[in-house]
Amino acid sequence: MRTVDFDYSLPPELIAQAPVQQRDQSRLLILDRASGALSHKQFPQLLDYLRAGDVLVLNNSKVIPARLRARNPKTGGQFEILLIEENGTNDWWAMMRPGKRARIGMEIQILDAHKEPSGISVVVQEVNSEGHRRLQFKGTDDILNHLDALGELPLPPYIERDKPQAEDLQRYQTVYAQAAGSVAAPTAGLHFTPELLKQISEHGVKVCYVTLHVGLGTFAPVKAENLSEHIMHTERFEVNEETAQEINLAKKENRRVIAVGTTSVRVLESVAENHSGKMAGGSGRTNIFIFPPHEFKIVDALVTNFHLPCSTLLMLVSAFAAPTESRGREMVLSAYAEAIRERYRFFSYGDAMFIV
Repeated sequence: MRTVDFDYSLPPELIAQAPVQQRDQSRLLILDRASGALSHKQFPQLLDYLRAGDVLVLNNSKVIPARLRARNPKTGGQFEILLIEENGTNDWWAMMRPGKRARIGMEIQILDAHKEPSGISVVVQEVNSEGHRRLQFKGTDDILNHLDALGELPLPPYIERDKPQAEDLQRYQTVYAQAAGSVAAPTAGLHFTPELLKQISEHGVKVCYVTLHVGLGTFAPVKAENLSEHIMHTERFEVNEETAQEINLAKKENRRVIAVGTTSVRVLESVAENHSGKMAGGSGRTNIFIFPPHEFKIVDALVTNFHLPCSTLLMLVSAFAAPTESRGREMVLSAYAEAIRERYRFFSYGDAMFIV
């Protein structure tokens, strides 16, 4: 298939620039895969489509304040650092601006909120083919412990403001986020409140968690003309034994596994691909690229937001909607056209779909 096959036109005013007043006030578009029928609901009505015995899988990765300010103590030159991926404690890949001035061996100071030296510095260790810098932090046991004080939350490029507002610190984070490491939110989970999760559990649904640390690659455009030529970004994931066993039991008993978000899907299908169609506990890295046609081994239903044109996320959703090469894409783009007519809100702070 071609990348251009997943293009669509979106009025810019439908790109949500801020969250709705309350998390679960967003709208929910139901897509029935068997018939292609659409239904317009509010997000709490997701409960009406869940059954006792279902397993709901959410990504509990936590967005970190990954944007840092820095200065070269010798020249006074200013830098902006965006942490991308952790290699180990105090060892990170990052984007730096201006990158050309960040040379291997250079040590620069991390600045605090007052633009003064924080006592923490980084040394540029290497540069990869994409121009990303590998940084070693000094002056701290673990930079993750200082990001709340020193860092700034990175918002998606289509949210048009110079810096995060106080509201973003709370709302660009799921209520169940625990494992720090993402530089973008697993946004399908932003709609869930503690009250709704409690109601879902009381309904007889088993709520489980996986971890996938979302990287900047989630916003990367597909540059290849043909999907088969696209090289997918790699992200770290973890699945605990309890979640793996719960999902395996559900599949054995023909109960549904419902993924919240494309990140959860990528974890579940990656693990199943490497374990003969079953789940297993453990951690690793995945660069799975799901596009039509694709045979899903674990996921039976999907909660997801509305995604960017020509994005790998839209391709995954299209693959899930129908097993054939073109049917799922046509079904999803038709649903998107309906959502646009009905003035749904799109992307990270936007409304949701339930594909069942």
